[in-house]
Amino acid sequence: MTDNIPLQPVRRQKRHDNKHKNGCCPWSRCCGMGDFRPRTVWLGHPEKREQRYPRNVINNQKYNFFTFLPGVLFNQFKYFFNLYFLLLACSQFVNELRLGALYTYWVPLGIVLIITMIREAVEEIRCYLRDKEVNSQIYSKLSTRGTVKVKSSGIQVGDLIIVEKNQRVPADMIFLRTSERNGSCFLRTDQLDGETDWKLRLPVACTQRLPTAADLLQIRSYVYAEEPNIDIHNFIGTFTREDGDPPVNESLSIENTLWASTVIASGTVVGVVIYTGKELRSVMNTSNPKHKVGLFDLEVNCLTKILFGALVVVSLVMVALQHFAGRWYLQIFRFLLLFSNIVPISLRVNLDMGKMVFSWMIRKDSKIPGTVVRASTIPEQLGRISYLLTDKTGTLTQNEMVFRRLHLGTVAYGMDSMDEVQSHVFSPTHDLPASRAPAATKVRKTISSRVHEAVKAIALVHNVTPVYEANGVTDQAEAEQHYEDTCRVYQAASPDEVSLVQWTESVGLTLVGRDQSSMQLRTPSGQILNFTILQMFPFTYESKRMGIIVRDESTGEITFYMKGADVVMAGIVQYNDWLEEECGNMAREGLRVLVVSKKSLTEEQYQDFEARYVQAKLSVHDRSLKVATVIESLEMEMELLCLTGVEDQLQADVRPTLEILRNAGIKVWMLTGDKLETATCTAKNAHLVTRNQDIHIFRPVTTRGEAHLELNAFRRKHDCALVISGDSLEVCLKFYEYEFMELACQCPAVVCCRCAPTQKAQIVRLLQERTGKLTCAVGDGGNDVSMIQEADCGVGVEGKEGKQASLAADFSVTQFKHLGRLLMVHGRNSYKRSAALSQFVIHRSLCISTMQAVFSSVFYFASVPLYQGFLIIGYSTIYTMFPVFSLVLDKDVKSEVAMLYPELYKDLLKGRPLSFKTFLIWVLISIYQGSIIMYGALLLFESEFVHIVAISFTSLILTELLMVALTIQTWHWLMIVAELLSLACYIASLVFLHEFIDVYFITTVSFLWKVTVITLVSCLPLYILKYLRRRFSPPNYSKLTS
Repeated sequence: MTDNIPLQPVRRQKRHDNKHKNGCCPWSRCCGMGDFRPRTVWLGHPEKREQRYPRNVINNQKYNFFTFLPGVLFNQFKYFFNLYFLLLACSQFVNELRLGALYTYWVPLGIVLIITMIREAVEEIRCYLRDKEVNSQIYSKLSTRGTVKVKSSGIQVGDLIIVEKNQRVPADMIFLRTSERNGSCFLRTDQLDGETDWKLRLPVACTQRLPTAADLLQIRSYVYAEEPNIDIHNFIGTFTREDGDPPVNESLSIENTLWASTVIASGTVVGVVIYTGKELRSVMNTSNPKHKVGLFDLEVNCLTKILFGALVVVSLVMVALQHFAGRWYLQIFRFLLLFSNIVPISLRVNLDMGKMVFSWMIRKDSKIPGTVVRASTIPEQLGRISYLLTDKTGTLTQNEMVFRRLHLGTVAYGMDSMDEVQSHVFSPTHDLPASRAPAATKVRKTISSRVHEAVKAIALVHNVTPVYEANGVTDQAEAEQHYEDTCRVYQAASPDEVSLVQWTESVGLTLVGRDQSSMQLRTPSGQILNFTILQMFPFTYESKRMGIIVRDESTGEITFYMKGADVVMAGIVQYNDWLEEECGNMAREGLRVLVVSKKSLTEEQYQDFEARYVQAKLSVHDRSLKVATVIESLEMEMELLCLTGVEDQLQADVRPTLEILRNAGIKVWMLTGDKLETATCTAKNAHLVTRNQDIHIFRPVTTRGEAHLELNAFRRKHDCALVISGDSLEVCLKFYEYEFMELACQCPAVVCCRCAPTQKAQIVRLLQERTGKLTCAVGDGGNDVSMIQEADCGVGVEGKEGKQASLAADFSVTQFKHLGRLLMVHGRNSYKRSAALSQFVIHRSLCISTMQAVFSSVFYFASVPLYQGFLIIGYSTIYTMFPVFSLVLDKDVKSEVAMLYPELYKDLLKGRPLSFKTFLIWVLISIYQGSIIMYGALLLFESEFVHIVAISFTSLILTELLMVALTIQTWHWLMIVAELLSLACYIASLVFLHEFIDVYFITTVSFLWKVTVITLVSCLPLYILKYLRRRFSPPNYSKLTS
């Protein structure tokens, strides 16, 4: 579990229709169905509620006190192999099937279960303590007895809650009052929507006007709220005050809400609670990400199934060789128990512990500081990535905007000519009426007034608010009063917005004040221009534009300003012949382009618009559609003022990182919501597309025929990068999914622009299905969460857009460049080590099973165990556990070499470290060594059976220790300690094993030479083979280390 619980957007919104409301019974809450209905909430009167609402408790635990044990046991034994080992252990209670002491079967199973339970218990306790901390936070509640303290878990729908600055909002509330003089407050929403920028929220006007907060309890008023749903960006409701004269009726939208899990960033607020518990927006958006099972785990499962098959076959062969005599079916069960070591019970535990070590190594790597592993079950997946899908903004780029270009159609100003813009803004000529200006300056005056009008529009059409902070010299109130430049910081919902306002400040027109109804600009001469904000139309991903209607207090003029993406603005502004061409030119330079326009309104036009707008906002049904229709009536024949170009700079070392990934055989796809031209430019700039590669820009297609023609044109290109828009991609996937994916997978690089979040996830899913290869998705924003969760490995970059992507990801990094080391070094090592560890654990089990098979064959196929009691338990624990597990520290090359030669990573993509071939080699080695040790012991023993046990078991332990030494490629001091410690443990334990081993015999020379000979015959040929292979057919990595 992580300290921050990710709030992931659910992929598609599900409407709660009637069939869901009914549930399975009249008490449908017991089913967890919930009865999601609209509600009327009376202010300060929870007792007036119409229905029962859930308690306001956060509960992220999987189990409770009573369900923990049965729950953990069920989750363990629902897997076949764990159930198989349980049945084996239980069979020992049947006398006819018992082979030895009960503890030989129950102790290994018990150890596995105890380790699992401890891990689950630790996670559950952490989760419980986190939940308790949140549920026990104290808040102030307004009641008829005054202000009382209440725990977060005790808050009910209808309560009036006071939330202080920097305090978490405990439930979904409607914003009623604020202590801020400007009548608004800011929210930090990074834990809800992943965006770090503050959001402006407005109180209900009627309640803000009341003299004191206590008056909220004196008025007769209620809030009508829609049914709970997952949409955190929209809300429909109304506020009604019945005892007013006349009664007051106000529409409520997202601007009036305070969602739970957000933090108040300014002032103290009062709100009325409308949703609690599981009906909170944040809780409904917390989807459990799919449980990712690594490809390596699936391969190991496949091998274990083969081993289980071998176990059944060997047991049947043994009974067949007895000619199915007597109660042969009981003999089959006895042989299944006898050879149960063929399927190693310790394999799962070793691999899980290995993964924990790999995750710890990633976290502790000083070369990639701040890296967090949230899914410790799949680190070896990082060693086999074939496709990397990355977001652009904030992932490849810094999401730090720098203003680069102002274009007026006839003239453009770049970074080197900003002083000209400044001179136009400083120039007073734009204020002069045309008749009074000299004729000679007419052209200059026209340009000057156009520049000034453009700069003024950019300074007005935004959602930026200047915030003044005390800086030690000036206090906050004084700074705000005098508009102190040194104390001012800008807050907005987008870094683009801030960069534009900072630019207008740099050329002389400064935004110095703003509240919900007015804005103040300061001219170069120090004059303050006051504007009243009449209406505000915020930016949405659907509309791709934002607008504002302001009244200039000095002239009384009403102006509607709008800015947005060129694709939507082209149809809104008056006809011109330069907009499309210049937008394309600026996008090719990698700039993010916005089109700025304006429209002057008469008082009558505005009053007519306002009446229709207020009416549309009060409607409960289809409100958003009606509101959009009214706004669109204004968005016609607007005057085009200018284009702005903002550059998003590349992150550090993006180019060398992409080159490393390309050399490692990983194909990189860039999926972005940005424009085609900007995306193409960034791809070239980041060297995602190399200089000698052609780029095929897929033309926009809308029909099946067009898609067919364009795919045929693309098919004729070779070694060519593809750039395609989201709309064209959708058409291609609808009609020619297989053909398109086949062509796209052959491309060295693919850029998908104008991609919706769901499209990103769809592309990941198609790559997995069509290629069967592993995918890795990298992103930094809330819109990347679905892609990150869909990929085999999700990597979140902690960026400007908040932590949502990094919280939802399997791995979290602070910079894109860390991805190179994460894959080339840690991914490669984790996979190779896991492969070596799993095969060695299988070898260890097969060795002892082969010896058992030889022993039973010699003694007339008797189902008698060769080793009993502590010997069988000690073999896979204290005698060999530490050396075998020390393989997790092994590495074939140094990390510097792995980074220098990313081609080494390519070898892993074919899955060679763990394949049927390597598995078969280890099986043959196990059969050879097990047979040599057992036959050697049978040939060399003289009198007593107990001597066979002593000779064979000692040879087996030494063989295992020598085989670990043979497998290791780079020695670590802990490996030497593990080898010596295991040997010392075995020698020391011989004193206590007199029940199984003749203590006097093992001190004789006869014992020593027999063990030495058997061990040498079992291991020496393998050492010779390894030497010859390294000499005549060395692997790639050995060429680099020699």
